[in-house]
Parts: sequence; C-alpha cells; structure tokens
Amino acid sequence: MKNTEIKVLTPEELKEKIGSEQENLRKIRFAHQISSIENPMKIREARKLVARLKTELTAKESKK
Repeated sequence: MKNTEIKVLTPEELKEKIGSEQENLRKIRFAHQISSIENPMKIREARKLVARLKTELTAKESKK
C-alpha cells in the first residue's frame, strides 16, 4: 500500500486497516517462529506498513 493510498483513507478506515495489518503481522511472525517463511522481508514490510498507517492516523487526529 502506497502513501498516496493511505492519505485518502478516513480515520475509521485507518483504524480498521491497522487492526487487520497487525493481525497479519502477528500471523507472519508466528509462522516464522514455527518454520522459516519463504520471504522473511515480509515481516519488515508488514511492520513498516503498520507504522505508516499509525503515523497517518496520528496526523489526521491531530488536525481536528
């Protein structure tokens, strides 16, 4: 998901997306603990996506 796509989301959509991406990150980490996943860079990408979503949510909430 690109930053331009993130910027057009509403705060409610951002909260929903953050929840689903955190769940996805948890599943990826769990799969990696059990057996090495095919592409370990997915963990980094998922973590950074959650951070970008949270940053945008904070920015939108502070504007109000």
